Amino acid sequence: MKVRAIITGTTGMVGEGVLHECLLSDEVEQVLVINRKPCGVTHPKLKEIIHSDFYNFSPIESQLQNYNACFFCLGVTSLGKKEPEYTKLTYDLTTHVADTLVKYNSDMVFCYVSGGGTDSTEKGKSMWARVKGRTENHLLGLPFKAAYMFRPGYIHPTKGLKNTQKLYAYIDWMYPLLKKLMPANVCTLQELGLAMIHTVTKGYGKPILDSKDIVALAK
Repeated sequence: MKVRAIITGTTGMVGEGVLHECLLSDEVEQVLVINRKPCGVTHPKLKEIIHSDFYNFSPIESQLQNYNACFFCLGVTSLGKKEPEYTKLTYDLTTHVADTLVKYNSDMVFCYVSGGGTDSTEKGKSMWARVKGRTENHLLGLPFKAAYMFRPGYIHPTKGLKNTQKLYAYIDWMYPLLKKLMPANVCTLQELGLAMIHTVTKGYGKPILDSKDIVALAK
């Protein structure tokens, strides 16, 4: 099965890394990225739609059909945000995109980058974890072919990509140590991208993947 993927968030570190792996992979034949601003990447199998309002996809819905994967890598930090604002930027936005895609692509596999510590009960003390949990639960309830919630811990960046966060220049030396001491909480951005591709071509035995699952599925 060849992958025809829609990717969001490619102007950020994670989305750029996932796009990079998709463009390198022979298992991926077509990629559509949806951004508010150009991602700056050109490739024969890449198409880009510039769209400013992720709460209203009606102007571009006709271009979102016949894809069998969505790799949703768009996200914001919860720092400095109250729960209503974070909910709008996380739950409302993500679920609108997913609700739109599932109408046209019932055979789609939907992959959502959540985060380690996400609260599936939606009742914990951590605001961001509750909102992420609510988002995951909504996605898992949609009639996609399959949905996978990615909960990575530390993600080691791919060298040479332009959207790597500046912090990694100071901490990437720690990766070998983290991998040795906490292997269940560490993966590379390459492994994350490959694991997403393999959810379509291979599938996986459970819907919520931590770093250890991501590494296993990437192989």
